[in-house]
This record gives sequence, C-alpha cells and structure tokens, in this order.
Amino acid sequence: MNKKIIHIIILILLSCTSFFAQPNGSKREKLDALRAEFIAKKVNFTAQESQAFWPLYNEMNDKLEASRKAFRMKYNQKTNYNFDNDKDAEAYLNAELQLREKEYEIYKEYYEKFKKILPIKKVAAVRRAEEDFKKEIIKSIRDN
Repeated sequence: MNKKIIHIIILILLSCTSFFAQPNGSKREKLDALRAEFIAKKVNFTAQESQAFWPLYNEMNDKLEASRKAFRMKYNQKTNYNFDNDKDAEAYLNAELQLREKEYEIYKEYYEKFKKILPIKKVAAVRRAEEDFKKEIIKSIRDN
C-alpha cells in the first residue's frame, strides 16, 4: 500500500513538473508530458525503475527527434513533394531510408539499455504503451 502511494506521488510530481516547468510550453512539450504520464500509468514502474528509466527514455526521444528534425529541415520544407528531377527524388528516398535505419539503431541501442534497468516485460509494455498512446491521440483528434 505504501509503495502505491509513493508511486502515485512520484507520478503526480513528474506530471506537475512537466506541465508547470514552462508555463508557455509548446504543444510538443505538453504532448510529451501526456505521453510520459500515459506510459507511467500503463507500465506501473517502481520508484527505482522510474528514476532510472525516464532519463534514458528522454535521451532516446531527443536523439530520435534530432534525426527527424534534420531530415525535415533538408527535405520537407524544400521540396513540398515536388522534385526537380529523378535524382532529387532518389536522394529523398535514400535519405528517408537512412532516417529509418538511424531510428532503428537508436531504438535497438536504447532497448538494450532499458533491459538493463527494467524487466523485459516492462520494456515490452513501454513499447506497447507508446503505440496505445498514439492510437489515443489519433482517436482524440478524430473525435474533435
């Protein structure tokens, strides 16, 4: 019972710090805070697991976002789906494949790190919770 109370307090503190750290926080920051809250609720981390997991998880997401941002900066704003020639289209497709490979390598690296601090069932639960969160967000957008 005491452990559950401690977990609830930690979750509340994590969500409060995420929401109130920057009063004019971006939509991205709010979405990240909602995702963290959703995952924490679904996976039910211990206090020790939570303390070890979130810095790694945030680090992983920062690397993923940096890779995606670099890709978007180079291609999405510049091309607007119109390629001057086949060579440019081919370069775009190759860059997208490289992005997916980079994402795969980041996921692979961090899942290995997660397995060192979490039971494998919780590592799988994190991934499942991420997918469920995406589905919930899409459903919420559709409903509104």
